Amino acid sequence: MNTLRNKVQLIGHLGAKVEVKTLESGKILGHVTMATNETYKNQKGEKVTETTWHNLVIWGKPAETLSKYTDKGSEVGIEGKLTNRSYSDKNGEKKYITEIVVNEFMLMGKKETAQ
Repeated sequence: MNTLRNKVQLIGHLGAKVEVKTLESGKILGHVTMATNETYKNQKGEKVTETTWHNLVIWGKPAETLSKYTDKGSEVGIEGKLTNRSYSDKNGEKKYITEIVVNEFMLMGKKETAQ
């Protein structure tokens, strides 16, 4: 049952190109946002689409690979876990962030064919 604890699986579209940087420790860190859409009909019978944005964190070689093979709008499937962190902004206000630390990803969507 431990594999069911804090597990997130999503399919969505990247909001930007993956931002990859190498930390002083030598570790590679990638950040990107991903949008997921939920569609339903409201009380009037109208189709409504709600978009939710998720902050993704990817470590190591997977961050480089995701950056290399995707761009803004690319459809990907991810699996990871939720994490929360906080920091103080330049005004001293405490800010809270929820992120998904990605363990695995899958490139989705149509493949481009060479012509």
